[in-house]
Amino acid sequence: MKKTLLALFVVSSFAQWHCGSAKKAQQTLVESEVSRIETVLSHDSMEGRQTLAPSISKSVSFISNEMKAAGLKPFKGDSYSMTYPIYRNDVQSVSILISDSTDNSISNVMCRTKLESLSIDENAGYKIVRIANAQDFSREIGGLLSTDSNVIALIDRSLSNRFNVLKQRANLFATEKNNLVAILTSHTDATHFKISVQQKLIAKNAYNVAGVIKGKKHPDEYVIFSAHYDHLGYGRAEKGDSLYNGANDDASGVTAVLMLAKYFVANKRPDRSILFVTFSGEELGLFGSKSFAPEINADAVNAMFNIEMIGTDSKWGKNSAYITGYDRSDLGKIMEKNLQGSGFTFYPDPYTQYKLFYRSDNASLAEKGVPAHTISTSQMDQEPHYHKPSDEVGTLDMANMTEIIKSIAIAAKSVIAGKDTPSRIPPVKN
Repeated sequence: MKKTLLALFVVSSFAQWHCGSAKKAQQTLVESEVSRIETVLSHDSMEGRQTLAPSISKSVSFISNEMKAAGLKPFKGDSYSMTYPIYRNDVQSVSILISDSTDNSISNVMCRTKLESLSIDENAGYKIVRIANAQDFSREIGGLLSTDSNVIALIDRSLSNRFNVLKQRANLFATEKNNLVAILTSHTDATHFKISVQQKLIAKNAYNVAGVIKGKKHPDEYVIFSAHYDHLGYGRAEKGDSLYNGANDDASGVTAVLMLAKYFVANKRPDRSILFVTFSGEELGLFGSKSFAPEINADAVNAMFNIEMIGTDSKWGKNSAYITGYDRSDLGKIMEKNLQGSGFTFYPDPYTQYKLFYRSDNASLAEKGVPAHTISTSQMDQEPHYHKPSDEVGTLDMANMTEIIKSIAIAAKSVIAGKDTPSRIPPVKN
């Protein structure tokens, strides 16, 4: 009898908590406000929110003002914006001696390093990678950009097109774990070489935007809601339109973060601290989140809900979304438990072939062991407006987007209250 009464009490308490949360969400997370924020972020006046464009200041100002109006405090210092540098190497001169062949062509070298002068040979302690065909290139290149080792990559001249793509991709960097020097050469099998490079290092400021609600019981424990606010700016025109507004990618996620800030401020002060952060530089290579990761003790982060492209219906229709890396922690199961009876369902990522878990901003903290996952509805195999000028506010379902935000709020509450602590993700070891 005692066990039965206890079980009934637990069920009743949970039902009351769930109904109370749902009611508060209904009152705070309203479609008109979702539409207002989304419309401003994806408006033509934001000029596509390109990270290094002067116009990015408009987005920084808007998001900062929304965080202040919601009642958040700046995460660090007196400003909601957190500055980090993005670097570009401007090679001035090169001298390459490989197998008695000399080459002084700047176009045949790519550097990613903060050093302005490099002089290296086969005895310099660099890892030497030889890339002779397209298969080698595809297999090796991701590792070259993430390894801790200093690397010299000798890339066959037949891969000049891929080499040029690499130069565009790697010539901008926010943080670098290594010195990477790639050479286009006919002598990928060379065992003796000497490479000298003189370059200028050019730095420009970029900005993350972050605000916090400090917890009353566990102020040094954090739950993070995040999204990236940058997009592509101006690009190749389609049907006369060259402005990439990024309404779904990822103004929808930023809208969710700002709405969740309003919701959790409206609730009583949380037990754990809640950090709301919007990253820039995602489209350039997760620059903002990589720069942010050292700003917080990963061991103190109990969960990270990264929100990416939730403005359109998922493959299961309305009232549903998916979680990347679902099986890497039990955060998804906790969210499901909190939403029982709500009619909303979170599914495991159905697009594992696209390796989304490590392609979004959750990756920068997941690599450190944080149960950090991305929530999305994007149908990656048939998303008609992805990275196109047509990704505009008129293509989004605001009502469904509002319901998704409400469901995220309710699904996260037991973690924020300290009732649940998701399992850690095994840290990546390079």
